[in-house]
Amino acid sequence: MEKIRVELGERSYEILIDKENLSNIGERLLRFPLGKKIALVSNPTVFELYGEQVISSLRKENFEVSLIVIPDGETYKDFFWAYHILTKLLESGFDRKSCLIALGGGVIGDITGFVASLYMRGIPYVQIPTTLLAQVDSSVGGKTAVNHSLGKNMIGTFWQPVLVWIDVNTLDSLPEREFLSGLAEVIKYGIIWDKEFFELIESNRDKILKRDKSLLISLIKRSCEIKSEVVAMDERESSLRAVLNYGHSLGHAIETLTGYSSYLHGEAISIGMVYEAKLANILGFLNKNHFERIRAVLKNFGLPVEMPALIEPAALIKTVLLDKKNLHGKIRMVIPEEIGKMKINFEITPEQLRKALV
Repeated sequence: MEKIRVELGERSYEILIDKENLSNIGERLLRFPLGKKIALVSNPTVFELYGEQVISSLRKENFEVSLIVIPDGETYKDFFWAYHILTKLLESGFDRKSCLIALGGGVIGDITGFVASLYMRGIPYVQIPTTLLAQVDSSVGGKTAVNHSLGKNMIGTFWQPVLVWIDVNTLDSLPEREFLSGLAEVIKYGIIWDKEFFELIESNRDKILKRDKSLLISLIKRSCEIKSEVVAMDERESSLRAVLNYGHSLGHAIETLTGYSSYLHGEAISIGMVYEAKLANILGFLNKNHFERIRAVLKNFGLPVEMPALIEPAALIKTVLLDKKNLHGKIRMVIPEEIGKMKINFEITPEQLRKALV
């Protein structure tokens, strides 16, 4: 089992990565000062595949399990379904020692963490991410949120899990499109932090696409190490943590303008990374060779690299101006200077952004 510790003082926790470890989650939770009530939050697709295995493991250790299933998809990560989960917890008599478990992808992890941070002003929760995207990104770092029709993740909290439990075997059932979406975030870590990691991804396309288990564990571990290192230095995104938002200013705007239904998160982030790198090239920070390598590696993994034709630049810029990273009405972005090195919270004008969108 691979172990990574996220160092956050009294809020520190471990990320544990292995194969065939879902059936051991109940035993692991005995190490924590938790009550006996646990709510398992999932969606129908994931629960059908792995739910009974997790519930059996929990009940074996005498945990009382309540199941809360919400519909599958980004459009359901909203206040309505957060309220639904809160209602179920109240109806079941959950207290401050009770625990939530998020079994699923980023949507399930985000909304479960959000609810955990609100219920009785905060109760423990565990992440069991079942998608590559969630395993390398959203399950780690403590950002929780729900969406609004005017913007993605605009309503949220910082609330760290007590444990992230990763079983790479869940990736076997992941549809190809979802797998590639997760790879976008893996590639992001190489661009923002580790040139050698980027080159490893660049040179192992076939093995990665074949989902070689040992290589996947290495990719997931390194991605989590990078995110953990950044989060430990800047938990609440006052400065350095903004580096993790590369590709997200434009990516979130694309998701918002397409109603969270046309693009998976990683697909939108892929487009965002390409155009934010293009902007860096136009501004003279990123040389053409590095820009073309960034674009090529995303394209070679089957990820989209072109801005949707139906999105007007004016509408995109208007949505980007609502981004929570902005201050005093000025657009702030993370843009690459080279592969492995970024400019953080760089201020750009709408006109500069417009030039990159044409």
